[in-house]
Amino acid sequence: MSTPKQKISALIITYNEMGYIQKCIDSISFADEIIVVDSFSNAGTYEYLQKHKQVKVIQRAFQNFTDQKSFALRQATNDWVLFVDADEVVTDQLRTEILVTINSEKTASAYWFYRKFMYQKKPLHFSGWQTDKNHRLFKKSKAQFTNKKIVHETLQIEGESACLKAKLTHYCFKDYQDYKAKMLHYGHLRAQEEFVRGKKFNYIKLLIKPAWKFLYNFIIRFGFLDFKRGINVCYLNALSVY
Repeated sequence: MSTPKQKISALIITYNEMGYIQKCIDSISFADEIIVVDSFSNAGTYEYLQKHKQVKVIQRAFQNFTDQKSFALRQATNDWVLFVDADEVVTDQLRTEILVTINSEKTASAYWFYRKFMYQKKPLHFSGWQTDKNHRLFKKSKAQFTNKKIVHETLQIEGESACLKAKLTHYCFKDYQDYKAKMLHYGHLRAQEEFVRGKKFNYIKLLIKPAWKFLYNFIIRFGFLDFKRGINVCYLNALSVY
């Protein structure tokens, strides 16, 4: 007797993602349902999603990434969940690997995805991102977002995790000002995390930690091989720490 085809829910959270969300939606059209939680976009994103026949869009005020993604996860009706960012694209190779994986006889509870970072239209090979990976495919019944983090949200997995071979394409760097705003936003949220944990402000760390972040990514993680793009990315990542 053959095993029934496994269904999958694709989830995204958005805020003003026109120009990227279209490619993302197209790349996950193989999912049995696509649910987008939008943080009251004001630049056409919500209107686009409303008109898309395959998408269920819900507007909800943004508090932090963990809260928003936890809400989105609760909306999924299937156990298998694919969680992507609005500026990420599932390649044909990755789509095939996802479908083969979830329909295999033996599966892990969750799967890591490595990502190929794009600086505008060119790949970013180094600058600290070359070994970046995230849980993107998992069983809803075996995972939940930990409430200890409000940025760089983390899944708690019950059971084993494995890693897929194909990479997820991430259009992380649209332009300088967009990436700068994103890094500052992450920095503010991380500061809130540290404050709640009782961390105290320290002038020495204010000087040392951003400098170390830049030097680590630019030199030890070979950011200099990305040339001017590496300088920009390493600087803005250090600015987030600052």
